[in-house]
Amino acid sequence: MRPRFWRRRDRVPVSELRRTNSLRFGSGLLILLAIGVYFGFAQHIPFTHGYRLKAVFASAQNIAPRSPVRIAGVTVGDVVSVQREGEAGLVTMEIQQSGLPIHRDATLKIWPRLFLEGNWFVELRPGTPSSPTISSGSTIPITQTADPVQLDQVLDILHKGTRADLQVLLQEYGQALSSRPTSAENAEQAPEVRGKTGAEALKEAARHGPAALRGGAIVQQSLGGVEQHDISKLISGIERFTKGLSANEAALGAFVDHFDTFLESFANQSSSLRAAVAQLPGALRSTRGAFAALDGALAPIESFSKAITPGVSETGATIDAALPWIKQLDALLTPHELGGLAESLSEASPALAGLIGGQKAFFKQSNLFSRCLTKVFFPAGDVKLQDGAATTGSEAYREFWYLMTGLAGIGQNFDGNGAFSRFLAGGGGHTLVSGPTSIVGVTSRPGSKLIARATLSPEGTSPRFPATEPPYEPMVACDTQAVPDLNGPLSHGPADGSGG
Repeated sequence: MRPRFWRRRDRVPVSELRRTNSLRFGSGLLILLAIGVYFGFAQHIPFTHGYRLKAVFASAQNIAPRSPVRIAGVTVGDVVSVQREGEAGLVTMEIQQSGLPIHRDATLKIWPRLFLEGNWFVELRPGTPSSPTISSGSTIPITQTADPVQLDQVLDILHKGTRADLQVLLQEYGQALSSRPTSAENAEQAPEVRGKTGAEALKEAARHGPAALRGGAIVQQSLGGVEQHDISKLISGIERFTKGLSANEAALGAFVDHFDTFLESFANQSSSLRAAVAQLPGALRSTRGAFAALDGALAPIESFSKAITPGVSETGATIDAALPWIKQLDALLTPHELGGLAESLSEASPALAGLIGGQKAFFKQSNLFSRCLTKVFFPAGDVKLQDGAATTGSEAYREFWYLMTGLAGIGQNFDGNGAFSRFLAGGGGHTLVSGPTSIVGVTSRPGSKLIARATLSPEGTSPRFPATEPPYEPMVACDTQAVPDLNGPLSHGPADGSGG
């Protein structure tokens, strides 16, 4: 049996056990607190890292570890390390999951967070979705990175002459804001700014700010484009333009020098420029009217555009339908078709022209003949002859054809049936002798008398036989003569044929 004062080594007194548990609990709590604080600030598991991206910059002296990496102003990572690699700097960054994916055409640039430099960060543009993505550990080449323009670099461009010109510019600008206009200049200004300095005039111009801002808002809305990605395409184009400028600093410096010469030429023509600026208010007023007229014309143009759209959409089909017709027309114009006909017509054209020229006299005579028929002959034929008991009541032209029909009947040897013969017995007991008269076309016997025999004694003459022969005037136009009065005083005469 062991003594009482002996004890087993595996037995711990209660007081010692309590002291040991408190120490262990406090140590564990401190370890857990340290781990929580580490995770709260480090935000990643120790001895591991997330997505790593490397980029080569021409100069990385302004960037330091733990500098933020941002996409569109949102922090998506930070700089892990900066190493020298030849004349350039290799920057290693760790990108969070919110900044992924990153494409092969991604670009990076170091920017200052303060206006007067300091607190630099890396601006990351992850690239276009159409470009392939890159894996962790990839390196962006120096051609896709850019360094910020330092203030000393800007000042280096401003040579002594440039700084002097800048001083002159600031002095002239201050004088323009503080000096008052002359009477001649006042006459060309708007009434609300006459006699005021440039600064006071600018203050008055601020009253027109709401209208100008409203117009600016319309312009800004128009700059947003009419189709998707118009702004992004514009920004991409500007990016390419600025990247081209920054790629050749010597050419950019030469451009600044030439621009200095350009401004100097403007300064040499300050009087002409002042006169041109004085004419701007009137020009702007005219421009406002022109824009108002243009705005009024846009509505009809829009309506016309909408109306012509269906026709434009049918243009292709119209052209397709017209091509066979054009092909046939081309064949029709060959020498074997209309081409030969046109050649024949070309040869006949001189003769036709001569014929048409000769028709002028014919058409003139035809016109005179037609006028004679219309004004004299036809009206005379429409007259109804009054012959006492022998009056038929028909027009003169009808009685003419009655006469022709009777003469045709009398001249037949047989009747209509061919059975009876007819005999015209001539002669008679009465001799009719006219007065001295002439026969048209016979000049050998002027003043001859006409002799005839009649079976019955004549009752009178229709029309009355004139005492003298009427004048014959073949050169007087027929249509200018009066219509014969067939029922007038001279329509009947005595039986002896004496004239009235």
